[in-house]
Amino acid sequence: MSRPGRGWLLAPAALSLLAGLDAGLVRLGGTAPVDSARLGDVHGPLMVLGFLGTLVALERAVALRRPWAYVAPVLLGTGGLALSAPLPRSLGQVLLLDGVLALVTVLVALWGRRRDDAVLVEVMGAGLASLAALLMLRVEVPVTLPLLAGFVVLTIASERVELAALHLPATAPRTLVVLALPLAGSAALAPALPGPGTRAFGAALLLLVTWLGPRDVAVRTVRTSGLPRFAAAAMLAGYAWLGVAGAAWVAVGPTTSGRAHDLVVHAVFLGFAMSMVMAHAPVILPAVLRRPLPWHPAFWLPLGVLHTMLALRVAGDVTGAQWLVVAGGTGTALALLLLPLTAAAGSLLASRRRTPSDSATLRKVLS
Repeated sequence: MSRPGRGWLLAPAALSLLAGLDAGLVRLGGTAPVDSARLGDVHGPLMVLGFLGTLVALERAVALRRPWAYVAPVLLGTGGLALSAPLPRSLGQVLLLDGVLALVTVLVALWGRRRDDAVLVEVMGAGLASLAALLMLRVEVPVTLPLLAGFVVLTIASERVELAALHLPATAPRTLVVLALPLAGSAALAPALPGPGTRAFGAALLLLVTWLGPRDVAVRTVRTSGLPRFAAAAMLAGYAWLGVAGAAWVAVGPTTSGRAHDLVVHAVFLGFAMSMVMAHAPVILPAVLRRPLPWHPAFWLPLGVLHTMLALRVAGDVTGAQWLVVAGGTGTALALLLLPLTAAAGSLLASRRRTPSDSATLRKVLS
């Protein structure tokens, strides 16, 4: 696919991100560019499926190298746009469901090439997203939280095992499958049996973090400098936040509202998922857009703002200080806006200077 085509496919994800951030500010009661209660109701699907889901589907379509695979990111991106527009909510929900089902098809095709265990785990994750999208046609979004979290966690964990294959034991992919099975099973159980299902899901998250985090190559590369250190710091911070979420689920059990719910949601989807996105952006974006993205110390800014503001938000959740929650939520939205702006500036600078991208170096670091 041509460069313009891939760039266009990122546009719906970017718009879903903007709408999702606006929706998050509406839910906080803070100052939002578009003060729409309707957007506030679809904050979760916009961020997880409209934004992150589109990014995952686009990266997997690039990996498969089949034109039909781009149906998945198109459907997910269009679903995010439909949810944020003044259209029937069911239209956006159905498009998202079709998009994740298309993603499952893409991943099954990828798995069929070499029968990779890591890709099998991605199939499990996309299956959880499909179940979540289906349930959202009938139930409130918070009920599907373990399913959405399972999709994000299994997708990122499988990517880490794939990229770090040279530094992990040969049995690592099979171990990942063994750890993914109870995680996926408990996530699927949680909507029907919230108490035992959610606590089991939290325990499965802790097992996964305990196994994968200390074995990740980031443990070593964080002691280096420049781009490798940045990527490693982002990944290790992500593992830490995922451990926080797992421990909270084990301690508190099911959460559909309130401070505990706010804590686990943002520990997973901001602290873990978005930190991992920042770590991998210098590899993913050049591969998708076919444009260089050189390293610059400015990348530390969105990462530092993200984790500092998320810590403030969690402190507000723990202490009941709403002003900390609002301040932290506003700050994390700013951090997520800074990431694409920093990446765009870096890409433009590389084009003008015609310097090689650091993505090849980072690819070695991540693996």
